[in-house]
Amino acid sequence: MPRLDQLLASLGYGSRREVRHLVDAGRVTVDAKVANDAGCKVRELHAVLVDGLPLDHPEPLLLMLHKPAGLVCSHDPREGPSVYDLLPSRWRARNPQVTSVGRLDKDTTGLLLLTDESSLVHRLTSPKHKVPKVYEVEVDTDLPTCLAQEFASGAMRLPGEDKPCEPAELVQTGPRRATVTLTEGRYHQVKRMFAVHGCGVTKLHRSRFGALNLDGVAPGTWRELALDAV
Repeated sequence: MPRLDQLLASLGYGSRREVRHLVDAGRVTVDAKVANDAGCKVRELHAVLVDGLPLDHPEPLLLMLHKPAGLVCSHDPREGPSVYDLLPSRWRARNPQVTSVGRLDKDTTGLLLLTDESSLVHRLTSPKHKVPKVYEVEVDTDLPTCLAQEFASGAMRLPGEDKPCEPAELVQTGPRRATVTLTEGRYHQVKRMFAVHGCGVTKLHRSRFGALNLDGVAPGTWRELALDAV
């Protein structure tokens, strides 16, 4: 059973000191009684109210975000505007932190999962689970005819890496456009795979992650998911 101050601090209600001030001010109730001890043990999360309201998402978060271009997947403010800036301030203060399941580059758009459940991050990013991710790609030159075969071969090596890429599916949708399905997530992988064949990626959008897609989710917004949705 968590302590009341630990629970509220983990859910972004403030530091342990700030949470104790909430309790001292009579703003927290447990089992319909004003809490007078910030260190008391909490048996049932639904029994805790702050300012008369239920706790803000006491269970772990899982969000499907439609990432717009121009945002980084970083908590470091020195790197510029972040996807986390789109979230409510209380969610940004949660501990463990809400983090992205993998990353999308600053100029890449599309489906990004965010969660504060570390075991879920590990499961979805582990290469052994082979979660398929689909990308819509545009490049700056006509695609070589051999590209689909090269991507599917399982023999492509990226510069500076000894281990070849896992087989990937490429479906050409235009002279300079393709849909690519990967089951791994190496650093800048899609861009680097095309660069091996002299193609510079000018537009990159992730349209699917596992069985999830962005239907009904506008750029810059998110949808809450159950933890077992992926």
